[in-house]
Amino acid sequence: MNGAGYQILQAEKDGLFLLKFVGEIRLNLCSTIDRAVEAIEKNPDLVTVVLDLSQASIVDSTTLGLIARIGLSASESGKIMPTIVSTNPDVTRMIESMGMDDLFVIVQAPAIQASDLRELPILKASEAEVQEKVLAAHRTLTELNEANREAFRDLITALECQ
Repeated sequence: MNGAGYQILQAEKDGLFLLKFVGEIRLNLCSTIDRAVEAIEKNPDLVTVVLDLSQASIVDSTTLGLIARIGLSASESGKIMPTIVSTNPDVTRMIESMGMDDLFVIVQAPAIQASDLRELPILKASEAEVQEKVLAAHRTLTELNEANREAFRDLITALECQ
């Protein structure tokens, strides 16, 4: 691990993309995650995605909103339903409470050996860039269900006013 308490790893083979999150995955990583999601969405060889959260101790709503785009994109394009690996009951509960179990297969077995992964460089982002990513991520979550629309309405309104 990089000493900062978090790590994002990735691998790709034959159209299967894997992102593995380790440690505390919070909004300070939103630019890195957003760039990874964009690269996955734009890749013409994409078959499916596995998001391995088995070593994530915390995954915040901004992160979930960013990765929800993968599920929405797969659903809209007819791709194979992506998978989330989650062995932490608190993380799994958060995923399910956001309605992401409608977009992803949720499993409890690790997806790949760590030796096959490479670490993503963590991108620096301005406060404005982070705010934009947080807003976009929470807008994505509101698309998933009414409970999310209610839960994040005030946050979205506050962010839009800034």
